[in-house]
Amino acid sequence: MGTVHFHGYLWVGDKAVFDKESLRRPPPADEPPATCPPDVIQRYREAVAQWRTTDVPPLQTAHLLLKPAKAIRGTWNDPAQATQWLSGQLAHYARRVESDHNRHAVASAYAAETLGRGGDVSFGFYLGRPLFLSIAVVTCSPNRSAPELPCPV
Repeated sequence: MGTVHFHGYLWVGDKAVFDKESLRRPPPADEPPATCPPDVIQRYREAVAQWRTTDVPPLQTAHLLLKPAKAIRGTWNDPAQATQWLSGQLAHYARRVESDHNRHAVASAYAAETLGRGGDVSFGFYLGRPLFLSIAVVTCSPNRSAPELPCPV
C-alpha cells in the first residue's frame, strides 16, 4: 500500500508478560562477536527469534509495523474509520477496564485528533488482574515517528 493508511492492533494477555521488556524491545541489529560468551550469543539469537514471532506489543508503537501482518486486526484508509474501530474495541472492553468507564470516550476523541494528524495512538488498560489490554492504531506509508519502517502488508 503506497498511500497513508492505518493498521489496528489489539493484544490481551498477562501483565507480567507485557512487562518483560526483552520481549518488547527489538534486538540489536548486529550479532554479538564470536568472542562473547556462548550464553550471550544464545540470548541474542533467542531475542531475534522471539521478537519476530511474539504478539506482545513493542515498547515503541511504530515498531508494531515490524510484526507479522497476521497481527493486524484491521486496515483503513481513513483516520475516521480507524478511530471507529478503536472506539468499538474500547467500548467492548469498557465494562472490564479497571478505571473510569468514561475513559474510552476521551481516548476516542484523542485518537481521532492524533490519527487525523498522521500520528499513532496506543492505550493500555487492566481488564482485571492479571489481564491487560493493549490497543493501538499505527499510521503506515510512511509512519511519522519511524518513516524508514516498511508497511507489513
